[in-house]
Amino acid sequence: MAQTIRWGGRFVVDDMPPEAMATPEDFTEEQRMIADAARAFIAGEIHPRDAEIEALNYTLTVDLMRKAGELGLLGADVPEAYGGLGLDKVSSTLLAETLSEASSFALSVGAHVGIGTLPIVFFGTPEQKRRYLPDLASAARIAAYCLTEPASGSDALGARTTARLSPDGTHYVLSGSKLYITNAGFADLFIVYAKVDGDHFTTFIVERGFPGFSVGPEEHKMGIKGSSTCPIYFDDTPVPVENVLGEVGKGHLIAFNILNIGRFKLAAGCVGGAKETISLAAKYANMRKQFGRAISSFPLIGAKLADMNIMTYVMESMVYRTAGWIDEMLQAAEEAARHDSPASSDAAAAGVTSASSGEAAAGKSQSPSATGVSSAPSGAAAAPQPAGQDNGSGARAAKAISEYALECSINKVFATEALDFVADEGVQIHGGYGYIREYKIERVYRDSRINRIFEGTNEINRMLIPGTLMKKALKGELPLLRKARALQAELLQPMPLPPFDEPLAKETYRIQQAKKTFLAVGGLAVQKFGLALEQQQEVLCMLADMMIQIFAMESANLRSRKMLKREASSASISAKTQNAIDMTVVFVQEAMEKIERLAKTALAALEEGDALQTQLSVLKKLMRSPLADTVALKRNIAARVIRSEQYTL
Repeated sequence: MAQTIRWGGRFVVDDMPPEAMATPEDFTEEQRMIADAARAFIAGEIHPRDAEIEALNYTLTVDLMRKAGELGLLGADVPEAYGGLGLDKVSSTLLAETLSEASSFALSVGAHVGIGTLPIVFFGTPEQKRRYLPDLASAARIAAYCLTEPASGSDALGARTTARLSPDGTHYVLSGSKLYITNAGFADLFIVYAKVDGDHFTTFIVERGFPGFSVGPEEHKMGIKGSSTCPIYFDDTPVPVENVLGEVGKGHLIAFNILNIGRFKLAAGCVGGAKETISLAAKYANMRKQFGRAISSFPLIGAKLADMNIMTYVMESMVYRTAGWIDEMLQAAEEAARHDSPASSDAAAAGVTSASSGEAAAGKSQSPSATGVSSAPSGAAAAPQPAGQDNGSGARAAKAISEYALECSINKVFATEALDFVADEGVQIHGGYGYIREYKIERVYRDSRINRIFEGTNEINRMLIPGTLMKKALKGELPLLRKARALQAELLQPMPLPPFDEPLAKETYRIQQAKKTFLAVGGLAVQKFGLALEQQQEVLCMLADMMIQIFAMESANLRSRKMLKREASSASISAKTQNAIDMTVVFVQEAMEKIERLAKTALAALEEGDALQTQLSVLKKLMRSPLADTVALKRNIAARVIRSEQYTL
């Protein structure tokens, strides 16, 4: 059995070959057909009823979701055995990207198929899967995910909703409330987190008709107005013990791993949103005339379109790179399970319940039940678990997903902020018309803002990124500290520039220098603060932003190099590949400027006097490289976007 390389976090210390990266250029014909089916559904069913959906027509939204279910558009992540398509993560990512053009309807679908359905896919018992997944795949039942509470948002483990076991041991009684629940107005099934006896964080499947369960009024939101967002309440709501999802006291494993997938899927949706925005802006720029000519002919408008296209290319590269990695891990986990005996599989499953990176952000330590030992709730002889508990597959899935928790956070932060940038530039290109509701760009701008808050705020995700990296290093999964120590001697030596004879050779070199910069600054931060570094949030944020830029640069560079290698036998580089190269060159140069600025700010917080000057001189050596004419490159990129009136290679 081939060994799957665990790439999680390794990008800051190791280089990977371009061919090891999944890219949109690798899509199969079947994957493209799935995307085409989604586009046809949006064009035929969603666009003609857009105004009704935006007016929050529950009946219409549910009806359209069921039509999407009939077409198989909701079952990508549900196994075939339970009525779904059982697609790979690259395929389901492409589907999420494509459906994003459906605006608020896309959010309703995303919450249902992602954070609403995946907890049962990954952690449900066979009986729970048989009971719920076929209906979820067809939208006969619609799901919602219920984690946030009035007093606990980022601190998810601080939830106050409680569950107590009934005297006869047949059900748990839930009391409390949840806030900002997407799909709450019409959902049938709710994935709810509560603390058994106020202590053991646990996941429950709650059906809408359970006694004592109620839904509050719709929130009046800035954007995504066509999606339902309500509070929900539990007034001594009885939930059968068979509806415990996973194990009592181990709800954190479900919550944080599902949030990882949610963050990643959100980034995929941002890719689709950015592509739609580019199309809206380019078409308007070609149509709108000022001073006797189309505004697209003005270089500053062209520069905006070029920047929008570059950012979209980069986030698309990041998202599909990560999707490919997750696919490999999930496939390897299933293959390992098939090769193991049932006994050894169960034993291995019990040992993978390591603390989620999200627990550090929540400021919580593991309870005994979270370390692999199920403790009974007080007042009960034992904590009953659902019959036929399928712990093995859930634990394997959790381990596979958590491998790339860091990259999921990186994708989420970069993509949500990139979409905000693209949407803002789209409004600016529209001028005053961009502020008028008649033009969809106004809605794109409003709708995009929530993404930086969804699935853990970007601030929380920034704290998770370096924190998760350090945890992997301390567990021996990354040679981070060894590489940082080895770098110290190298930094004192001369650093002559190598020859840059091949396309993207300079960019590849600069990315390597960026990694050294991160290791140097990060090593200095650890040396100065030690364990107290987690309290230095400003420095951690700078380190996170450096990692985000490194992952973004490398993803674009690897994708472009992969395209270039495929044309190695050609006499000349194709226009598509040349455009990819141009976008990579521009992005790497501008990202390196950001990294240099971040490094300088961090170093000033870590050192002073002569020591600071020494560090700055080292940084200057690391950043040294010939500059590219980004003005000319952006004009070339803009010309392609203006001609095609869409996101383009």
